[in-house]
Amino acid sequence: MKRRIFAGYAAPNAPEGSPRTTHRATGLTRGVTTAIAITAIGSLAAAFSSAVHAQSTAPARALIPDGTPVEIVSGLRIPWSAVTIGQDGLVSQRGSAEILRFRPGDTPQSAGTVPDVVARGDGGMLGLATRTEGGNVWLYAYHSTSAGNRIVRMPYAEGMLGDAEIILDGLPGGRAHNGGRIAFGPDGMLYATVGETRNPELSQDLQSLAGKILRMMPEGDIPDDNPFDGSYVYSFGHRNPQGITWDETGQMWATEFGNNTWDEFNRIVPGGNYGWPVVEGQGGNPDYIDPVLQWPTDQMGPSGLTYIDGTFFIAGLTGQRLWTVNIAADGTPEATDYYTGEYARIRDVLPGSDGNLWFLTNTRGGNNNRIMSVSLAPSPTP
Repeated sequence: MKRRIFAGYAAPNAPEGSPRTTHRATGLTRGVTTAIAITAIGSLAAAFSSAVHAQSTAPARALIPDGTPVEIVSGLRIPWSAVTIGQDGLVSQRGSAEILRFRPGDTPQSAGTVPDVVARGDGGMLGLATRTEGGNVWLYAYHSTSAGNRIVRMPYAEGMLGDAEIILDGLPGGRAHNGGRIAFGPDGMLYATVGETRNPELSQDLQSLAGKILRMMPEGDIPDDNPFDGSYVYSFGHRNPQGITWDETGQMWATEFGNNTWDEFNRIVPGGNYGWPVVEGQGGNPDYIDPVLQWPTDQMGPSGLTYIDGTFFIAGLTGQRLWTVNIAADGTPEATDYYTGEYARIRDVLPGSDGNLWFLTNTRGGNNNRIMSVSLAPSPTP
């Protein structure tokens, strides 16, 4: 069994010349699309322009949820992450070590149990990701243990999980701010979000993996082209990032829980410093990268994030709503919210095996949480 334990790293200073933005956001209200003005500073002007021009090849009209969502799974307890493998869906529940297998409309069945899961606070069984390697399918899982957080993988065949192999152990963990989202990027690398575990000073400490987005090879090794030599750290200065995705250009994006003022939607660059705890939201400080979008924390609480045909979808946990974000050809982002308060706290979003958008709901009591499915359609022509 492979077992990698992080024990600290002495890294050089962050690279200079990282892209930066400053912008202003007005209040966002239900069902209303709001444009946010962005001023590009320094090297971001060219980098962001390049990404925007590439995005202009996406569908001319944004995608929006179409109609009333349909319940496809019920009776869950704090579902945290879901993935699809063929027609099967797999879902984690934060307070359980059991991974459930389901198909829309069917009763979920156990696919197996992950060893050493310890649920406490907002830790427990968290993010899932999948990888196909030759003829093998692997399910990756990020979960809490008695000594922190861990990433494991298990083979998946005929609806069941095999034995767990530890990919990375000893990740910072605690009762809160565990991060926990994992996903494979277009480069074939595994990315993981790690919260600062309520120790804000660790976000700026490159000897710690707390408050970071990590990048690793599928077996857990450190890639040679990571921004800090010999380190898993891909970006830092994060508080509690819980959503990651990539657009059609290969650009990485992330959502992040703020403290008391601003939640964030960030464009992630290698080696970038996103400012926590020095700044929250748009600080206008040239030493840090400002978010592309920010929301008052009572309106958003961003968790899962996905990207489908030119549109970002964000799970609004605290704000109890689904958000879409589109970036116009001139670089102006537009955010719209849907279903405010109708489906409780929305924890994750993903493309479903039925061709629709799926989203996971959480209630405060943790009972009868669900997975909903809603079709997508082009937005009406203005």
